Amino acid sequence: MTYRRFYAPAEAITADRISLAGEEAHHLKDVLRLRAGDRVKVFDGSGNEFLCTVAGFGKGSVELQIESREAPEVESSLRITLAQALIKGEKFDLVVQKATELGVSRIAPILTEHSDVKLKDQSIVRRIERWRRISLEAEKQSGRCRLVQIDYPQPLPSFCAGDSSQLKLFFAERGGKSLSGIVEQVQPDLIKSVSVLIGPEGGWSRSECEIAAQHGFHAVSLGRRILRTETAAIASLSLVQFLFGDLR
Repeated sequence: MTYRRFYAPAEAITADRISLAGEEAHHLKDVLRLRAGDRVKVFDGSGNEFLCTVAGFGKGSVELQIESREAPEVESSLRITLAQALIKGEKFDLVVQKATELGVSRIAPILTEHSDVKLKDQSIVRRIERWRRISLEAEKQSGRCRLVQIDYPQPLPSFCAGDSSQLKLFFAERGGKSLSGIVEQVQPDLIKSVSVLIGPEGGWSRSECEIAAQHGFHAVSLGRRILRTETAAIASLSLVQFLFGDLR
């Protein structure tokens, strides 16, 4: 049976009760109009999921009775970091949604030389909140139980310097090896973490390509056709999960 899914942080969960608040409570109570006795599922963002019964309603809150606790095996064993160059609003929203569905663990928005997106501090905060909401909805839809980490936007050198993934892939508009060529150089079963760098619509600058290479990123090609950046993100993540993750 399919149940409506909601999110509750660990502090809202006790041994036998869960308290929904804010948007989650509003959605259950006022949008879906669920009633006492209805069953729902709740995940805590750390891998746990609970089958619950609606027990009662408060002012701006919903009380749930826990019936059982589960740990669904829906998360990939591969930890994927998507470092996506900032692109215009709805396109980045799409990348966040699809990357979450495809099982990434972390999304790092990257400030690049050729990006035409300029964000002010207040705008950045709003954007991050929006991306986290989009990711959360994708979590609910896809059955995931772990929240995706979404970072504050940072320059490429900063990201590369702090990245510690086992395998680092830099998807280039032109040039680079095929992914099959990269696979031949490593042992896929031993790869537990991968970072994927996707550039802006204007492409990577020469200095950015050099920085990525200096930090151990392999330049990779997605073929002879030039893809939109959001298409490149979705295609590359699918290929990475197929070659190293849970789509094998």
